[in-house]
Amino acid sequence: MNIEFIKLTEATSSHVEKLNMWENDPTLIPLTRPNQNKEEFERKRIITLDELAQRIEHSHVYLIYLDDKLIGEMNYTVDPDHLYKKEPGTAWIGITIGEKEGRGKGVGEMAMCHLEEQIKLHGLKRIELGVFEFNKQAHKLYQKLGYQEIRRIKDFTYWNDKMWYDIRMEKYLD
Repeated sequence: MNIEFIKLTEATSSHVEKLNMWENDPTLIPLTRPNQNKEEFERKRIITLDELAQRIEHSHVYLIYLDDKLIGEMNYTVDPDHLYKKEPGTAWIGITIGEKEGRGKGVGEMAMCHLEEQIKLHGLKRIELGVFEFNKQAHKLYQKLGYQEIRRIKDFTYWNDKMWYDIRMEKYLD
């Protein structure tokens, strides 16, 4: 198993196509984006080439490859408005393992460790993330990696005919 993380520096149509596939995958939607109701959950979202180019300008995006196949994406943004704890020098992170063959093999843990190293190199000392309460596997991984729960935001996202909490977690880097 060969895992590689490559920083995305230029948006291409093949990247946009893959990201749109993951963005609209019914099994990934509840894990990757908050939805206020069933209609929003079912609404198709399309990322354009220009939007991806802007995203690369304002955040650090890395592609995850397993045996030379693109299987996921991870990113961090510095001091975004949606941080729970408005502490300057904080990275907000996101990760998506979009392809089934990348799940259950430790790829997420390796990706998180790589992302933490990149954030340290950027000179940042704190990471914050959000994980929906029903995503037990991700919550367990974050705890294993040393993330601490700092807040639960009630009625944050719709899934499976009900509203769920967003669990905010943080980690201070050495």
